[in-house]
Amino acid sequence: MKRFRLSLAASFFLLCLSAAALAGQTREVVDMAGRHLVVPVSPRKVYSTNPIGTTLIYTLAPDQLMGWNYELRPREKRFLPAEYRDLPVIGGWFSTQTGNLEEIMALKPDLFVSMSFINETARSFADKLQSQTGIPVALVDNELTRLDESYLFLGKLLGEEERAEVLARYCRETVRSIADRAARIPQDKKVRVYYAEGPDGRKTDPAGSIHTQVLDLAGGVNVAEVPMGPQVGMSSVSMEQILLWNPDLIIAWGASRGGYSEGIAGDTHWKDIEAVKSGHVYAVPDNPFCWFDRPPSVNRVLGLRWLANLLYPEIFDFDIVEEARNFYRLFWHYDLGEEEAREILIRSMRKK
Repeated sequence: MKRFRLSLAASFFLLCLSAAALAGQTREVVDMAGRHLVVPVSPRKVYSTNPIGTTLIYTLAPDQLMGWNYELRPREKRFLPAEYRDLPVIGGWFSTQTGNLEEIMALKPDLFVSMSFINETARSFADKLQSQTGIPVALVDNELTRLDESYLFLGKLLGEEERAEVLARYCRETVRSIADRAARIPQDKKVRVYYAEGPDGRKTDPAGSIHTQVLDLAGGVNVAEVPMGPQVGMSSVSMEQILLWNPDLIIAWGASRGGYSEGIAGDTHWKDIEAVKSGHVYAVPDNPFCWFDRPPSVNRVLGLRWLANLLYPEIFDFDIVEEARNFYRLFWHYDLGEEEAREILIRSMRKK
């Protein structure tokens, strides 16, 4: 990551903050990391440093979103209203990407949002970026069980309190309801699951990873006994390891993400695995954002309903088609038709 240095322009900006506050143009807030910030009263152009935060801002206040962090694929744009899908691509700090400050600053952002787990690394990055640019950087917690709090904080920050309350309530009720019921499932009744990532399905993440929180909360047993990887995750595993784990059910990236969900059933290397023999191999729903992971943002809340129903349909008796339609309308500003929902879920539901 680049070393940040305080520029002359940033220094001047910081000196002007107190005067601006007196004039009523700014106000003081405390972000979710406990950092005190002076922010615009009514930010119009908000930039997120990564797709996690960008997704959340899009759901809450799309008119304030400055742009996307990466080039959206046509199949993703299909589910986004025209006024948002063609916003500029401005990069960011995620995966192996390092943002181009010159290009970002040329778009004159009012506010930066950095969404991640709250730790010293996150605080240090936010402080350095703020010092370099003179733009306030608000840290927002990405913990799945705190997304309701994240919405309430952002709602106050962006002047969208009423909508934030609605979205926060959905997240809170979903997480609490599913986690509480899943916790009561006897251990010997839990479904053993392998999460197949990558083009051959031989990459995965263990329990406790940010990339498998949906599986953990839904009450599935993650069979992957691999070391916790870095933020990017995706540990490589051998076919022999997967055969030894012998999961009851497999969830895998679909073809739209370059995954192997369609190939596993016909691949002779996988044929002796219980999940394959019983026909329990399912694609993770996708578009405009993956329901399970990457970006691990609010899309995981819909994924939590989907996966809980997939694993334990007798306990979580959701109509996933209707759940998807409601979520897309409420969060993603898109009126998803029934046939569109069934198309998205064509390889993601149990056969009745």
